Amino acid sequence: MWSVTCYPCIVMAETIIDLRGLKCPLPALRTRKALGQLAPGDVIVVECTDPLASIDIPNLLDQTGDLLEAKRQDEDVLILRIRKM
Repeated sequence: MWSVTCYPCIVMAETIIDLRGLKCPLPALRTRKALGQLAPGDVIVVECTDPLASIDIPNLLDQTGDLLEAKRQDEDVLILRIRKM
């Protein structure tokens, strides 16, 4: 016979940050500020149009230890999904 154990569901927050139109270094700086306000496990989705953000934000995450879960380009918008560790 199978036994089922139920665990409480932990809901993490997901926030979308629209950084379109901002130029370097503002997307990375605003991402750093947003990460500082999150609890571990929370997710932010960063949307930006600055081509250098595809380099700057992953470098920022190397420094902070946070996780880049997904990165995609939707026409001229770079979309990064980041989990706070």
